[in-house]
Amino acid sequence: MASASVLRVLPKPTLATAASPLLYRATCQFPCIRPFPSFLQSRHFSSEEIIKRRNIGISAHIDSGKTTLTERILFYTGRIKAIHDVRGKDGVGAKMDSMDLEREKGITIQSAATFCRWKDAHINIIDTPGHVDFTIEVERALRVLDGGILVLCGVSGVQSQSLTVDRQMKRYNVPRLAFINKLDRQGSNPWKVIEDLRNQLKLNASAVQIPMGLEDKHEGVVDLILNKAYTFDGEKGEKVAVGDVPEAMIDLVETKRLELIERLADVDEEIGELFLMEETPTAEDLKAAIRRQTVACQFVPVFMGSAFKNKGVQPLLDGVIDYLPEPIEKPNFALDRNKNEEPVQVTCKKEDSLLALAFKLEETNFGQLTYMRIYQGMLKKGNQIVNVSDGKKIKLARIVRMHSNEMEEIDEAHAGDVVAMFGVDCRSMDTFSDGGMNLAMSSMYVPEPVMSLAVKPADSKMQNNFAKALTKFTKEDPTLRVRVDSETKETVLSGMGELHLEVYIERMRREYNVDCISGQPNVNYKETIAAKSTFDWLHKKQSGGAGQYAKVKGYIEPMTEEEVKELGKPNEFKNRCIGTNIPPEYYPSCEKGMNDAMAEGALVGCEVERVRVVLEDGASHAVDSSDMAFRICMANAIRDTMKKAQPSVLEPVMTVEIEIPAEFQGAVTASLSRRMGLIENSEMNDDGSGLKIVAQVPLANMFGYSTELRSLTQGKGEFSMEYFKHIPVPRNTQDELMAKYKMEREAKEAA
Repeated sequence: MASASVLRVLPKPTLATAASPLLYRATCQFPCIRPFPSFLQSRHFSSEEIIKRRNIGISAHIDSGKTTLTERILFYTGRIKAIHDVRGKDGVGAKMDSMDLEREKGITIQSAATFCRWKDAHINIIDTPGHVDFTIEVERALRVLDGGILVLCGVSGVQSQSLTVDRQMKRYNVPRLAFINKLDRQGSNPWKVIEDLRNQLKLNASAVQIPMGLEDKHEGVVDLILNKAYTFDGEKGEKVAVGDVPEAMIDLVETKRLELIERLADVDEEIGELFLMEETPTAEDLKAAIRRQTVACQFVPVFMGSAFKNKGVQPLLDGVIDYLPEPIEKPNFALDRNKNEEPVQVTCKKEDSLLALAFKLEETNFGQLTYMRIYQGMLKKGNQIVNVSDGKKIKLARIVRMHSNEMEEIDEAHAGDVVAMFGVDCRSMDTFSDGGMNLAMSSMYVPEPVMSLAVKPADSKMQNNFAKALTKFTKEDPTLRVRVDSETKETVLSGMGELHLEVYIERMRREYNVDCISGQPNVNYKETIAAKSTFDWLHKKQSGGAGQYAKVKGYIEPMTEEEVKELGKPNEFKNRCIGTNIPPEYYPSCEKGMNDAMAEGALVGCEVERVRVVLEDGASHAVDSSDMAFRICMANAIRDTMKKAQPSVLEPVMTVEIEIPAEFQGAVTASLSRRMGLIENSEMNDDGSGLKIVAQVPLANMFGYSTELRSLTQGKGEFSMEYFKHIPVPRNTQDELMAKYKMEREAKEAA
């Protein structure tokens, strides 16, 4: 492994190597960095030479074949020499899954960026995770990209995370192509998938290709626009053979082409006019109309194939060039901070003032790596840029293009580029300029965490590494939250699901050598009383010399929620003493004694609330009375009296809001009942397809609910919760908690 200060030096380019970019492919693993040869930079990636530029994200439900598709794209565009399996069975693994955890689990955990060239276009690609737990990676990618490929399984069709990705694409107005993958699998049915796109996602989608055979007979695709058949030969499908449409498919091709024209006629005026006049649009007419309406997010062209069997990928790349927008075609808006955040459209011209957005942070051996999307202007090595948020000036020491976990140095980057930089200390979603403007790009939507774990290092000596890991991870991932519970003093890690938290705990072990103990967070129980009870308590202690003497009389009584709210404190101390039986200087000590008793109740050792303590009388001794004597006396008096005042344990109840498809109402309602939930309201949406349920559920019964809800709703359900109030627990639960507290206290005393 090269040291941090060493750059790999490439051999001097010869005529042969200059003609073959494959010979100059990255051979080092991150964190080695190599300079990007200047002759290759001008040959392949110069903004002057390349007219077309695409920034795309590949998104889908888990296991739909996103990373497999990206692997083929990189192979066919010459970015990698060989195709490797996603799960790393061959010891290498897919290029875009660079983490060991990703290769072991066979899933994408972090979004990975790369770039390639197809024909006369430069394409920046971000491969995103499919699992709902890592949805923030998809969110930040779609926030900065100009187009997307929505990959769908030819067997399963639209799945739960397909719905989430669709919402994210609509949120940021991202034009997309659809790619129906896995048509070689048993039971694949592309026409059902297209119906799902129309019915479940409400998209105006239509096929621009039809498959030549399905399942084990899948050979290629027929282009409905050009009326040509494509088959894919060679060891890795790299040879594309173009031929005539098979005679047996001519009728189907005509039917599906007419369907495509009808769908386009609904949204495009030019095609609509030709359709009404019963004229047949040319291939150029159709391509232009598809491009117009795809860029306008009014139409979704559907491509087909099987990435694993190397079929249909090259025509999909042609579709990316033909139908997805140039950076300048996708409207992007900045907010003018001088004019009350009035929206201003960015120009996407390199001659204008710089405007760039830091959309992803990654900690490396070299320090923070900041991924940046340039919206206008240009970045140049050695230039200064300004963080709009705090006004800090930063000198650009190193700009790199990412190829998964490899980097290639460049000297400059222009509007529309996605690059990464070292030495830029900032937060995610910070805007950068060259100091000439006070504009800021809008941020992204960050969902609230749905699951929490209490975590601590197994070895207390690793506390520093534990803190470093949490700092790094929370900076990288906005959906990962860390807090120290003020009541239980536990470190609580909150995230998007069990897998999300499990991955970060495993990363702590691998990257920081910190083994963690994790478990359910302690629920913040409280104690209270239900009846009035009097006390008359004497505290007397004599051990030679000055002793301790104090006597207090009074009563305790419960308070209502309204009284607590009005008071602004959980408990109240009232002094109704007349005379000087208790000297006035000891009144504050009596109140402190009350607070001591309220900090740890008699039943389960939790905080006590909704109790009013009234001090009416007492007695003192001229020599033995003291502040400490009255404090101890008052605390013991209240603790003893609470046992006679019908004490009870209170548990936190959460208001839970659940959104599900209507067909799962019965299963979800039953699961809430099992968790002692009380349904307050259920409301159907306008078209009757979705349902929102509002319920009150004890927090102790909510652990693991995110996993159960996803299981009950095929991953389509979502929920959020917030604290409502504390209510008394059932008697059997109180007995269990008291027994557990007694055992813990005895074990502690024995130790």
